[in-house]
Amino acid sequence: MTQIENANKGNITPEMVEVASRETVTAEKLMEDISNGRTVVVKSDLHECRPVGIGRGLGIKVNANIGTSVFHCELEPELEKLAASIRYGADTVMDLSTGGDIDTVRRTIIESSSVPIGTVPIYQVITEKKEIKGVTASDFLESIRKHIASGVDFITIHAGLLKEGIPLLKDRIMGVVSRGGSFLVKWMLHHDKENPLYTEFDAILDMAREHDVVLSLGDGLRPGCLADATDSAQLHELKVLGELAQRSLAAGVQVMIEGPGHVPLDQIKENIDLQKKYCNGAPFYVLGPLVTDISPGYDHIAGAIGGAVAAAYGADFLCYLTPKEHLGLPDLEHVIDGVIASRIAAHAADIARGIKGARDRDDAMSRARSNLDWKGMKELALNPEKVETFMETDLKDSSEVCTMCGDYCSAKVNKEERAKYSG
Repeated sequence: MTQIENANKGNITPEMVEVASRETVTAEKLMEDISNGRTVVVKSDLHECRPVGIGRGLGIKVNANIGTSVFHCELEPELEKLAASIRYGADTVMDLSTGGDIDTVRRTIIESSSVPIGTVPIYQVITEKKEIKGVTASDFLESIRKHIASGVDFITIHAGLLKEGIPLLKDRIMGVVSRGGSFLVKWMLHHDKENPLYTEFDAILDMAREHDVVLSLGDGLRPGCLADATDSAQLHELKVLGELAQRSLAAGVQVMIEGPGHVPLDQIKENIDLQKKYCNGAPFYVLGPLVTDISPGYDHIAGAIGGAVAAAYGADFLCYLTPKEHLGLPDLEHVIDGVIASRIAAHAADIARGIKGARDRDDAMSRARSNLDWKGMKELALNPEKVETFMETDLKDSSEVCTMCGDYCSAKVNKEERAKYSG
């Protein structure tokens, strides 16, 4: 039985117990939220990995994207990115490979990962078929079946993008920026047929249920620039996703909803509220969102700003961006920067949402800073290696002060004076 099916019967599974032990909710509360679709536990029964809870009352989770491209097909760099993503705190990793031996890459990543792995099966169809005229509905289903059988824990399915939504794109600047979404629009226009991921959704549910794979309902019409945000095309798809989410729950399949990419800061709350309304509180998985379009090279920062605000208002799952977003395939350091930026956003939102214990590490850092405890500061940092690198060059006078303030360091002065007024 799936997590939902167990929850509906009042059964607390080992995965629920494990997730609850790392969160601030009871297993009983977790079971209730899984049953009503407000929370998912991500873990296929084919993959030996740590189950991850995403949803109401839980800490905000972070996803890192890796994967080959037609220009960079080697497996080893992607395994290094996988290891770094996990080491620096990503809760899940998506393999978005489009180059090389995609099946081998996916299987190896799954076997090497201690965290849940997600994929977008339609990418493999695009890569292998190349010509749209030769792609059939069966090709889409076969790719989904193959990915699920290989042990992926969640899959992105762009099933809410319908033919009737395509005319709503006419006034957009960026059109369709989702790879899967653009391919499906091209397929529907060429074949003059409805999206097969929508028409064959029941078959997809059957496949997902078999191994308790979470469906991440993709936003194929997400805005790719601020000017396109919260438009009729995006909202049309969102409403369809809400309907599909209800069908998923009724079928015993866990589901989450993917959210917009580029959204002005003042529209983020509206986007969260609309998703929760149309999708009955299902977990919300957001890409960023990016709050400006002019930050190439620093999109991980723009995304972290949007992610922190979105999560504070109710988003549950942040997909990282790297400094290479919009520019190229990220390397190892870009992946690390992306993970850390999104973890900062997620942690800030956990504090804002009042997650019990979320601020404990911050308070410990404050005490370490107050006491000029540089070793403690390094150990409490999200990226201790970077802190150590700076300490090696910037700590002076037997590690008492750094090169910024020297003897004028307020912490040093306060530490000396505190001994007087507290004594």
